[in-house]
Amino acid sequence: LEPRGVIVVVECEHMCMSMRGIRKPGAKTLTSAVRGQLRDPATRAEAMSLIMAS
Repeated sequence: LEPRGVIVVVECEHMCMSMRGIRKPGAKTLTSAVRGQLRDPATRAEAMSLIMAS
């Protein structure tokens, strides 16, 4: 593969946030990494909207 851009999005629920700290069940964290052409703000926004809609 020779991708022009890559985006990785990880959404998770940290048990430490649910059981300690803020103690809010279902509290989620979203982390992303972007490389290549997807670093362009408009392109990144489009990709993120597609990912978050699914």
